[in-house]
Amino acid sequence: MKNMDQTMDGVFLALSNPGRRKIVDIVKSLPGCSVNDVAKYFEMSRIGVMKHLKILVDAGLLISRKSGRVRELYFNAAPIQMIHDRWTTEYAEFWATKAMDFKYRMEGISQ
Repeated sequence: MKNMDQTMDGVFLALSNPGRRKIVDIVKSLPGCSVNDVAKYFEMSRIGVMKHLKILVDAGLLISRKSGRVRELYFNAAPIQMIHDRWTTEYAEFWATKAMDFKYRMEGISQ
């Protein structure tokens, strides 16, 4: 469980910065974009953008793949899905059970 907590901490840390959230949005909308493509959206230096990208890659939110001399960036939703599942799974099960109970009651009434 500690490893999962460390992963989640990294995701929350990475997403705590508005600039990094903007980077995630850019990469999500432009799969395979380069560091230069992302840097165009910011007034900070390319090196500054690269530091933010490293945090996002380390958190698993972005996948960086080298293609020749260009580094391609891709969004990875798995860490966010893991966080979502941690807090919503039990509620989804609860409401799915309630919905099925309601369905069976209604079918029993209509028959």
